[in-house]
Amino acid sequence: MKVYIGADHRGFELKGRLKTWLVSEGYDVTDCGNTVLERDDDFPDFSFAVADSVAKTPESRGIVICGSGGGVVIAANKVHGIRCATGMIPAEVRHNRAHDNINVLALSSDYVSEDEAIDLVRVYLNTSFLGDARLLRRLKKIEERER
Repeated sequence: MKVYIGADHRGFELKGRLKTWLVSEGYDVTDCGNTVLERDDDFPDFSFAVADSVAKTPESRGIVICGSGGGVVIAANKVHGIRCATGMIPAEVRHNRAHDNINVLALSSDYVSEDEAIDLVRVYLNTSFLGDARLLRRLKKIEERER
């Protein structure tokens, strides 16, 4: 599976660790930046880069990281076709993936450890969208609103 990952300066270290773990697990990972630790960078740049890539490659998934997780989720959701949610606990990620078909996961480097982040990403990448009629109906309403 293709995974796009991006983070600002506050998520930079966690992104590097997750990228190493993802590659070791056999995922095809593209780092959308930042590729250097730059304390004055802006999270929307990397969130948009990940979201744009996922939108162009529907079978892929994205991961965006900042300090709180809030900024990157807001930015990612501005890209047409992206459904991004912040993940803090595995049950939340599992639900959002299975019910809302999230295609980008936002993580908070301030509130989750590396081990917790790996657990969240593992759940995200291994959970399938349920796709029943009720869930599809809800997603269709969101898609219609995007237009």
